[in-house]
Amino acid sequence: MTLTDAPHALIGYVANQDLRLMRRMQRWRPPRWVRCWMILATRGGDGWLWYGQSGVLLLLGGTQRFLAAGAAALACGTGIILFQILKRVIGRQRPSVLASHDWVRLLPPDEFSFPSGHTISAFAFAIAVAQFYPALLLWLLFCALSVGISRVVLGMHFLSDVLAGCAIGCSLGYFAGLVVR
Repeated sequence: MTLTDAPHALIGYVANQDLRLMRRMQRWRPPRWVRCWMILATRGGDGWLWYGQSGVLLLLGGTQRFLAAGAAALACGTGIILFQILKRVIGRQRPSVLASHDWVRLLPPDEFSFPSGHTISAFAFAIAVAQFYPALLLWLLFCALSVGISRVVLGMHFLSDVLAGCAIGCSLGYFAGLVVR
């Protein structure tokens, strides 16, 4: 293998691991509470979770509330633009196109998989807000992780889509916090 073959080999390896995990997820019949949690997390990740937390933050957040909300809006807004571009350029099919789950009846928001926009927004919001309210970090990470995991469990994304979304979202949240300060 030459140095130029290494990226292709790595991409092939990741794609194969993604397919193996996808097949396992499709065969798994999680308990009802897990199914409910995953559906609620993914629906919350549609934006409702972030809108609700932003509203509470603006009402009760004290002196830093506008800075935190501004950083979150900047991070999430940039994330939305970025994932829209990346999805169209990369054009990776969703796992649900390759094979559907028996128990999932959700429709994906668009046709492309990489990167996970829900996960980008979740982590962008979490990291941006946590810079102003560190005591909320565990709660925000729980919410963001729930959204990211739900996307894999529900067959909307491959694991690598969610990991990329996490990395992008964390970066955007961190830099938005720096810019707003």
